[in-house]
Amino acid sequence: MNGASLLDFARGPAFEAALAIMTFGIAWRLAGIFALARSVDRSEPRSRFSGLRGLRIILSRSWPRAEFRERVLEWDIVGYLFHIGYAVAFLGYAPHILLIRNLFGLRWPGLPGGIIAFAAGVSAASLLALLGHRLSSPVLRQLSNFDDYFTWLVTFAPLVTGLMAYYGIGADFQLMLGLHIFSADILFVWLPFGKLMHVILLVFSRGTTGAAYGRRGAPV
Repeated sequence: MNGASLLDFARGPAFEAALAIMTFGIAWRLAGIFALARSVDRSEPRSRFSGLRGLRIILSRSWPRAEFRERVLEWDIVGYLFHIGYAVAFLGYAPHILLIRNLFGLRWPGLPGGIIAFAAGVSAASLLALLGHRLSSPVLRQLSNFDDYFTWLVTFAPLVTGLMAYYGIGADFQLMLGLHIFSADILFVWLPFGKLMHVILLVFSRGTTGAAYGRRGAPV
């Protein structure tokens, strides 16, 4: 398959199939979660404004507590760099914005290509550092499974292929762009079925936890 054929396949049938699978998978996961039986909390709320308090708790729990900060702070920062860089590269690049506009009708100004490339590079470097940390830590290595490593791979691949296509590294541009889009297709397909689903579930899990802690009067 040459570059033109791969590009046509990646942004055509493969992309459409990936979107369909991702949409169905996300809907299926959410339906299963919302269908779970929930016990009723009959205790008296200790905070009148549990929703606002819950939001403050979500924000405060997004940074390591002082007791653990010395051990985990640097890796929390690396994790934030990865997520922020990925978000900037995905949401700030003009071709990506055009795709979002075509799908959802939303649009916003794009960022200069240099900023996008820098953000993608920071995100890719952070991912490599996090992988090295996982492999070098006996505890993390024991806790890791196929999901962790495959999720890392499908997250890393679009960054690298995108940078290679942007800078003209490796094969011809059409082939690299096709590989970039195809790697994104694989990411979309995997998203509902692996740990990447936290992109969707984060809002629900953090919101539920924050509301529960707020109801119980947990310190902010």
